[in-house]
Amino acid sequence: MAAKLPSEEVQGWVERNSGWTYRDDAIRKRFTFSTFRAAVVFVNRVATIADEHDHHPDILLRYNRVVLRITTHDAGGVTRKDLELGQRIDFATSAR
Repeated sequence: MAAKLPSEEVQGWVERNSGWTYRDDAIRKRFTFSTFRAAVVFVNRVATIADEHDHHPDILLRYNRVVLRITTHDAGGVTRKDLELGQRIDFATSAR
């Protein structure tokens, strides 16, 4: 099982990665799109990435807004795997 990272390390990552926040033992990011369809396309891209990494975020979709929440439930907080998934999502979706 992956080990929960110290909050200082997670906070440092958040400060270096635009748009992410750290709260309640999870990293989160909100994305806003021009249409509902664009938001759904984004969610599908995230789903593909999550399946490739066998690590799945909580996804909240409301019209043109998507909020991702990433944590490792078994570790009780944020692990290296969560930070890697967040970076991969940012990289893969930066051309949106």
